[in-house]
Amino acid sequence: MARGRWKVAWAVAALVLIGSACSGGDGDGQATGETKEPIVIGASLPLTGEFSQPGGAAKRGYDVWVELVNEKGGILGRPVRLTVLDDASEQNTVVADYNRLITRDKVDLLLGTFSSLLNLPASATAEKNRMLYVEPAGGAPALFERGFRYLFFAQQATAPHQADVFVDWINSLPAGQQPKTAAYPTQDDPFAKPVIDTMRKALEQAGVKTVYSTTYPPETANFDTIANAIKARNPDLVAQGAVFEDGVGLVRSLVKVGFSPQTLFQTSAPSNSDQYAKGVGEANTEGVFYTVSWSPEATYPLNQEFVQRYQQKFNQVPEEDAADAFAAAQVLQAAAEAVGAIDQDKMADWLHANQVDTILGPLRWDQTGAPQSDFLLAQWQSGKSEIVLPKDVATTDSVVLPKPDWKTS
Repeated sequence: MARGRWKVAWAVAALVLIGSACSGGDGDGQATGETKEPIVIGASLPLTGEFSQPGGAAKRGYDVWVELVNEKGGILGRPVRLTVLDDASEQNTVVADYNRLITRDKVDLLLGTFSSLLNLPASATAEKNRMLYVEPAGGAPALFERGFRYLFFAQQATAPHQADVFVDWINSLPAGQQPKTAAYPTQDDPFAKPVIDTMRKALEQAGVKTVYSTTYPPETANFDTIANAIKARNPDLVAQGAVFEDGVGLVRSLVKVGFSPQTLFQTSAPSNSDQYAKGVGEANTEGVFYTVSWSPEATYPLNQEFVQRYQQKFNQVPEEDAADAFAAAQVLQAAAEAVGAIDQDKMADWLHANQVDTILGPLRWDQTGAPQSDFLLAQWQSGKSEIVLPKDVATTDSVVLPKPDWKTS
């Protein structure tokens, strides 16, 4: 993937907006009972390339939703059919995919792709065509600064606010347990970096001294240099803006150089359940913090049905990315059923004004499509993910602090 990423992203977004519109939002939606033809929902996902791991999880989440919704009669009395294309983790491809879905395949509805990088141009394509675009993973601020009408992010918070719950927890600790120093390595990623930048600013204001900070390219594969630099500064807290492989890579390098911080926080990577545990070794997950949109233990409606079906179908615990995709589809379904038709404009207006109950909990949005709720604070404990905060959905009342030393065998 080319790495002049923001320049490419804005160039692509501008091109798709300048292009001639092929409107999907003309209000001529099919009302309940007019037809029994399937409702075709189109999506492009990174099934290959850099984001293939979370992209595959998102597809599995969509697939489980399709099965469950069709078993219960579909949407508006019509069965649902999903068309998924592979954007290969490339911006140009994702634009071509959504143009194809809208203009050639003439899908009825759209679901989003994975990552802010890909959703930035993809959502511009949907906006140009006046089609609702519910994305499961893409919280970068740039997505919501454009004032789009049809864009909705189906998680609880945008990237700058996803670690607020962790910062609040740090500030709630007794003075003797609060970190005094911190290191902030982060991937140059439009989601991960804003999480860490906002956290760093908040913790500096609370008196936590920054002793190391670096932004590394997405293709970075060897983290030994970064790990040695962190070890030399000896921070109490390491907070990494990680996607997946880089999160595993830094832990492996920290183990290699023999540095174990008192507190370790990573974005995204630890939420990849079994894959993360296999990547770093189950013993080395102990005490790792991350913020997450979803818990398999939550009692929100349909959540346990989703977990059970996913395990039956794929023989593994659902990943967060799969749950986010399922929730995005729930949002789309709720809008269609609320207005009683496949009407892009009415569905968008309804979502701007209403809350939707999902397996992530209740979601609501402002006029830019940015969500207005709070993430969960999770920690790996005894080989499984536990929700620490907020207390009303916590799965444990204990916290592992400090993080145990790494296990090397």
